[in-house]
Amino acid sequence: MFLDGDDWRACFDAMEREAWRLETHSVYTMPQEEEAIRRFLAGEPLDAGATAVWMARVRGYRETGRRVGRVHVLTRPLTEYLRYEFAHYRYNVEAGEDVRILDLTDRPNPGLPEQDFWLFDDQRVVLMNYRPDGTQINRQVHEGDPAPYAAWKRLAIAESVPFLEYLKDHG
Repeated sequence: MFLDGDDWRACFDAMEREAWRLETHSVYTMPQEEEAIRRFLAGEPLDAGATAVWMARVRGYRETGRRVGRVHVLTRPLTEYLRYEFAHYRYNVEAGEDVRILDLTDRPNPGLPEQDFWLFDDQRVVLMNYRPDGTQINRQVHEGDPAPYAAWKRLAIAESVPFLEYLKDHG
């Protein structure tokens, strides 16, 4: 089963405790971001309004006792896209999202998959499938055992550092 539009939104809203994401790509190609990225790379101020809807949702989840988090696995140097995404992560953190970074530049992968996914309440998994250029193919509900994904979540969190801490060391 694949999720889009209202079904994707309903998947988030159905979470009882937590939505958590593993991000493994250095580029995500999203047509709706192209102009904002171009402006950012040209030195123009970041348009925080571009993610205002997501920030409002994160705040709303937090107000109802639910959490949103992610670990982004990366290597330096940062791609242009990751520089852009890092600028937005500041707003994610302000909204209450637990954004963490796992930098594999000088160390081996501790055993995480190269598959992006969202994990809801440690029970429901949605695989985020991308082409090599970062273009999203689909969001696919995983019908199998969620236990490996919950274990990968715990591993990613244990091996990563909070985004703002990462910036202090690699800013």
